[in-house]
Amino acid sequence: MPEIAATSLARRWQRLDKGQLVKWTVYSLLLLNWGYYAIEESYIASHTLRQGGTFLQWTEEFATTIDEFAWFGLLFMFELETYVLDDALKKRWVKWSVHGLRLVCYMFLVHTVYARINSMVDTLAVEPVLTVTELCQVADQDISFGENYRFQIVTAENCSTLSSDSVFFMLEPSVITDSAGLGLEKKHVWVNFEDAVMWLLVVWAIELAVWLQNREITGGILMVVSHAAKLGYAVLFAHAIFWAWTGHWLYAWDQFLWIAGFWAIEMNLSEWREEIREEHPQAA
Repeated sequence: MPEIAATSLARRWQRLDKGQLVKWTVYSLLLLNWGYYAIEESYIASHTLRQGGTFLQWTEEFATTIDEFAWFGLLFMFELETYVLDDALKKRWVKWSVHGLRLVCYMFLVHTVYARINSMVDTLAVEPVLTVTELCQVADQDISFGENYRFQIVTAENCSTLSSDSVFFMLEPSVITDSAGLGLEKKHVWVNFEDAVMWLLVVWAIELAVWLQNREITGGILMVVSHAAKLGYAVLFAHAIFWAWTGHWLYAWDQFLWIAGFWAIEMNLSEWREEIREEHPQAA
């Protein structure tokens, strides 16, 4: 009996689509990461907005959480259109529902770009606090010392250990940093902005490929453009290396997972193109 069970299990494993298994494993891991980001940004907001803030300031602090929610929506809609749905897309209401939900997701992503621009402008405009030459001057004033997305409330006991610099900057009304911290923060906001824009370019390239293949077009200049734009994956991978270099291994892991997630959509598109070429050779 154990041998029969083992043989049956082996046959099931052989029949299993390994590509789909990997794809849905990636999607599940991304969902776990999204939960982590919600917790992480709650922690950051507890320092940066401890003294309150406007609605837009709160949405800026939770930009990644909102961003990932929208990317999940896009990923799911692309999965439906490029793999799950087929004949159903011929129904007008199904097609427009999928496209309409994608449009809503893009609206959230535009907010992310807006938030990244705001963060970059605010950070680049930060001026030194001339009245503060040592961190102990702001001890026990409900102010946090922030560096590399890590925060610690400045107290009389720890102020001398957090920084020995003599020039300080207020990143937020309740967050102070030194020269090294500001330099790293400028790199962070630039990479975040570049990342948001690059992801939009990549996903628009996918949109172009989907639009062409819905019309049974598998070649030509526009299809070449849709492939060339995906060189953005190299830039996104470089961002993952940056996050690893700054010690944010989970950010790097998350970036890698999202690249893998959208690469799965690329695989769907590739299979779809082959089907079109087999059924309609003239489409190539």
